Amino acid sequence: MSWQAYVDEHLMCEIEGGNHLTAAAILGQDASIWAQSSAFPQFKPEEITAIMKDFDEPGSLAPTGLHLGGTKYMVIQGEAGAVIRGKKGSGGVTVKKTGQALVFGIYDEPVTPGQCNMIVERLGDYLVEQGL
Repeated sequence: MSWQAYVDEHLMCEIEGGNHLTAAAILGQDASIWAQSSAFPQFKPEEITAIMKDFDEPGSLAPTGLHLGGTKYMVIQGEAGAVIRGKKGSGGVTVKKTGQALVFGIYDEPVTPGQCNMIVERLGDYLVEQGL
């Protein structure tokens, strides 16, 4: 399966009520784009560097927030070294780290934080199991 198919079929899939994530992507830990949805924001490499640093040093993003494509998200509880979650208004972002990649999901109402977490983390866990 291509990386784009993982984004299209597993991250941008229809969830209950006919809703979808706003945007999603799979990036290499070096900020290279493996696959992304059309609405995924144009990010800066330093934003990905800061996210990677928070996986290595949990809590480093808390004072500044998580920035992605110039949008600032307040960092909320995640899983140290594995998942970072951010919130902005009625939406947010979930980032799951795998052995080689970062899986991103961005959502807005009516999608809930829990639905986004489940979609992103389920694919991330699968990629970890596959050694990716």
